[in-house]
Amino acid sequence: MNYQWYPGHMTKAVRMMQENIKLIDLIIELVDARIPLSSRNPDIGELGRNKARIVLLNKSDLADPAQNKRWVKYFEEQGAHVLEINARSGAGVRAMNELVQEACREKLERDRKRGIVNRPVRAMVVGIPNVGKSTFINSFTGKACTRTGNKPGVTKGKQWIRLNRNLELLDTPGILWPKFEDQKVGMYLAFIGSMNDEIIIQEELACDLIRVLMQYYPLALGDRYGIDVTDKAPPAGPDSQDNTESPGPLTEQEAAEILGQIARNRKCFNRGEEPDLSRAAGILIEDFRSGRLGRLTLERR
Repeated sequence: MNYQWYPGHMTKAVRMMQENIKLIDLIIELVDARIPLSSRNPDIGELGRNKARIVLLNKSDLADPAQNKRWVKYFEEQGAHVLEINARSGAGVRAMNELVQEACREKLERDRKRGIVNRPVRAMVVGIPNVGKSTFINSFTGKACTRTGNKPGVTKGKQWIRLNRNLELLDTPGILWPKFEDQKVGMYLAFIGSMNDEIIIQEELACDLIRVLMQYYPLALGDRYGIDVTDKAPPAGPDSQDNTESPGPLTEQEAAEILGQIARNRKCFNRGEEPDLSRAAGILIEDFRSGRLGRLTLERR
């Protein structure tokens, strides 16, 4: 399946960000902790290359804790200030004020030497669709400043939010980029719901997800659905739930067989007792997105 989605409003959103970047001191970039690289828009990196940067590993409660620590170290080595957060529960968000001051220390020191006082830091909050920007802002400010939703494209325009006398936030729409050079990136974005589900063939997406999970977390499928996948799982390493030495992904047929097992286990049948793969696919994808399969990270360090 070809994974690609770039609706027209995203072009307008990029233009708006380009026009406002000169007003900005700091970029706060949210990424999905389960796919930290694929959930970074490369255009945003170029746009804010001379700005102070904070990277927030959002939905870190859904990601592998060991991998979270490795990704924090990776982004810090890239020169960013990094924080693991769960925007929905507010976990980690309290540390933001101190982190903003640290990230903008040079700017604040320049202002002090120039005799400029009480000028707030202006931060642009950026990220791909459905990564949790609006939820983060509402959690950070302690009130419902922006609309939120569990599908991409809820935020359509910019919005300035004054947090306090020291910080102003610019909320921006979630944007992807016009073409994914690596289709695996598009696939990962579809897994987490950053693309329009209506353009995705759910059974194919579910089979792709099964193939990835069987490389890294084969026990997650067996434990959740009560199915036996031992004959298709890679050999157990020192930590079978963190096995990156896989012999390679399953074939499409093998993944479809596992999806059929999930359908039978969850009693998803069409007329004639044929497994309803579409319903089973929806269950699997929602279980992954909600964390019911466990804390899983699909991109590794």
